[in-house]
Amino acid sequence: MKRNKSIIATAVLFMSISLISINAFGQQQVKPWPVPDEFKNMKNPVAKGEASNKAGMVLYTKYCASCHGKTGLGDGVKSRTLKDFAGDFSGSYYQDQTDGEHFYKTRVGRGEMPKYEGKLTDDDIWNIVNYMRTFKK
Repeated sequence: MKRNKSIIATAVLFMSISLISINAFGQQQVKPWPVPDEFKNMKNPVAKGEASNKAGMVLYTKYCASCHGKTGLGDGVKSRTLKDFAGDFSGSYYQDQTDGEHFYKTRVGRGEMPKYEGKLTDDDIWNIVNYMRTFKK
């Protein structure tokens, strides 16, 4: 009898933890990230197209996919270790922002998002922005 109670208690505990995890995963939100107007209004100087997407994919895979996921859903292998949700680049929250906003965020970083200024050229960052636009649903 005690063994059955122990098994049931363990099962209930496991199910509770699973439900909490599912609920937390389902409530992924991105904290507001203000961007200066001069960046919001920046025009992307790198032409969109196959060459930029190819260059952006290589860079994205190397620098971004571990957190943001291969298809930009915020589900990279490192995402489970982050305090904040890495973001879903396929949805309207991302896609409705300007290229300049994404350039700024990638360049300056914040919190767990590393700063790429000095690590990548501006053209590299613009190529990544162009590639991430291909994640649109």
